[in-house]
Amino acid sequence: MKFKDIKFVNTNVPKGKQALVKFAPYELSIIQNDISYGGNKDLYEIGIFLGDDLISLPGITEDGDCVQGYLTKDGVEAIMKKMFLITKKGPIQAQVENLATT
Repeated sequence: MKFKDIKFVNTNVPKGKQALVKFAPYELSIIQNDISYGGNKDLYEIGIFLGDDLISLPGITEDGDCVQGYLTKDGVEAIMKKMFLITKKGPIQAQVENLATT
């Protein structure tokens, strides 16, 4: 999956956009909004979920840190490649319509 294939939805609070990409058993959240790290510079922040828990994942985030910010589109693609190498599954675009603005 390339960055251009990711389907973002607009979010209300905070104002911005988000996409979820599944790499079983993990889910990669990709955001860009008013309060995300780098969002005001047209950059992206990622977080890794295992179930409902935001977690740190070696090779993706620093130990004890659950997010990584200030990512370019290429940086997000590199994270997705690492997620695939870790899990050997995915990527599958998840639905986030409940966050979409109308």
